[in-house]
Amino acid sequence: MTEYLIRRVLQSVLVIFLITILTFLLIHAAPGGPTQMMLSPGLSPEVFKQQAHNLGLDQPVPVQYVRWISGLLQGDLGYTFKNHLPVADLLWPRIGNTFILMGAAWLLSLIIAIPWGIYNSTKVYGLSDQSASFISYLGFAMPTFWFGILLQQWFSLKLRWFPLSDMHTRGKEGDIGDLFMHLVLPVTVLSLGFLASYMKYARASMLEVLDQDYIRTARAKGVKERRVVFHHALRNALIPIITILGLDLPILVAGAALTESVFNWPGMGRWFVQMATQREYSVLMAITIVTAVMVVLGNLLADILYAIVDPRVKLGKQGGKAA
Repeated sequence: MTEYLIRRVLQSVLVIFLITILTFLLIHAAPGGPTQMMLSPGLSPEVFKQQAHNLGLDQPVPVQYVRWISGLLQGDLGYTFKNHLPVADLLWPRIGNTFILMGAAWLLSLIIAIPWGIYNSTKVYGLSDQSASFISYLGFAMPTFWFGILLQQWFSLKLRWFPLSDMHTRGKEGDIGDLFMHLVLPVTVLSLGFLASYMKYARASMLEVLDQDYIRTARAKGVKERRVVFHHALRNALIPIITILGLDLPILVAGAALTESVFNWPGMGRWFVQMATQREYSVLMAITIVTAVMVVLGNLLADILYAIVDPRVKLGKQGGKAA
């Protein structure tokens, strides 16, 4: 187990390193640059060159990358080009705000979707199953930003049940009740798509397992249906669901970017959109690394959960084999 984890961690570090190289090259290949955002009419070429030199942008791209990665290994995420502020000081509070939003949406989706999908697998084509299918169609088809604007129009502007935007009402920072009210609409937007996906996966996975021979044998022996579902079938049905949960972390970040923009949520996703328009390379790279680490950790966590959920999975010296 220990050797397997060490090997996976080393593989993860290599993947993150390759992601930094690829992302750095793609960002620098994009049209324009941070100096272009600071140009003003009448600015002389000499001043422009001096600005580029001060920012280190006149160096070759490999040199810029080495400087950036060296600072990253020391915990330095660099400085913003426009205001020369530490990226780390600006990023960490926004990451916390995004995690609050993402965590609430993710947990809500899991709490509702998994039990509902399991129940629907035992009541195929019933009223509950058809209702879940309708919600799934909405979740898959409805654009995030449009759904968010729709909720704002109805529940904020017309009914005035929930705040229109932001994370706190001015003067109520730190108020848990106020935070909860601001979370309701964006969490609803984020949860709908994942609720639809998780319900479908849970239902399909359970139906596949319930059709196996060992399930029919258990039923033939007179085992109670509840025990058949939750003891014999559920553990094996959770395997593909775990995979989806690990891979959905970056998708949740992407969805949070749109939702944060619509609801003016002071998180990492909204900041990424703002900084992309300003060509703030250091900020974009820092957010990309955070997202990449989330993806890698999600996959690593999924591999570990395989061994916990499915007793057939053995983490041996070969890195994992089915018994």
